[in-house]
Amino acid sequence: MAQFFIQRPVFAWVIAIFIALAGIVAIPQLPVARFPDIAPPSVSIFTSYSGADAATVSNSVVRPIEKELSSVKNVLYYESSVDATGGANISVTFKPGTNAEMAQIEVQNRLKNAEALLPEPVRRAGVSVEAAESGFLMVITLRSKTGATDELSLGEYLNRTLGEELQRVPGVGRVQSFGSDRALRIWVDPAKLAAYGLGMSDVTAAISRENAQAAPGRVGDGPTVPGIKVSTPLVIEGQLTSPEAFAAIPLRATADGARLVLGDVARVKMGAQTTAFSVSSNGKAAAAAAVQMTPGANAVRTSAAIEKRLEELRLAMPDDMEVSVSYNTAPFVKVSISKVVHTLIEAMVLVFLVMLLFLQKLRYTLIP
Repeated sequence: MAQFFIQRPVFAWVIAIFIALAGIVAIPQLPVARFPDIAPPSVSIFTSYSGADAATVSNSVVRPIEKELSSVKNVLYYESSVDATGGANISVTFKPGTNAEMAQIEVQNRLKNAEALLPEPVRRAGVSVEAAESGFLMVITLRSKTGATDELSLGEYLNRTLGEELQRVPGVGRVQSFGSDRALRIWVDPAKLAAYGLGMSDVTAAISRENAQAAPGRVGDGPTVPGIKVSTPLVIEGQLTSPEAFAAIPLRATADGARLVLGDVARVKMGAQTTAFSVSSNGKAAAAAAVQMTPGANAVRTSAAIEKRLEELRLAMPDDMEVSVSYNTAPFVKVSISKVVHTLIEAMVLVFLVMLLFLQKLRYTLIP
């Protein structure tokens, strides 16, 4: 067989060229599903204990969760962080090759065992489990063009509109917002509260009693008297919707008609849900959100999909708002890939020159 090709060099060259062309065509079609996972998958747990300090969150929230995580399969390590605002973040890293979705399900099952040990405010706020990498892919900033839109309005628009849309982009694991939603805030005067002989438990009980959602039922639903053919659902205004309605919540009433309402001992107004941070851009009010990828996602492809989605969302944004990408790690990935290609080309040229130097003939150099 070797003698056959030696005697027919043109035929050998044609076969070699066809093999090279077939390889060039096949390279972009090579499947990557069988490639090994280099980065180990991770699952992040987020929760909040409003009003508690870092030590209380660590002892009453983080420690029971970590105790349950110790029995999860294929866990390499986990790390926890708490802040002074009551927020807790636990990142669980698994062995390479572990299915991220199955790992997330197992972590959620273990958290069910720890929920009974968590404080009531934490259970009420919920514990979220998301398969997202710990590092940030992008940081998106929403700012006011003229400064007329305040930081609270920007944060609410970012959370309710942009954040929900970006969460659905393929490859996005979590959108961590640095803008606050609107919330009703009640500042209680402790001196006035003590003067009336009341405590914070009385205020909390009154708010829970007056601001409750209920199912009143239906009128005319069977069994009923003969002749009624219409069934009408009842609607009651159980939940309050304005600061004035909350300020009118009665705390104490007497037989002669005198009433003590919440507005007498507290200041009620709409404000930010959290004041733990403040964002500004070029001296103007702004809101920001950090995007984290799902484990194994393509950073360049995810970044391009997010920027494309932002272009579409800009068409429906208010005139005074503009969104931009303040931080993006995808260009660094592109530069790294470009440097690898340059290094490969330089290595091929150097090998060619070295072989040409030793073989002294171009034809003998081209063959290998």
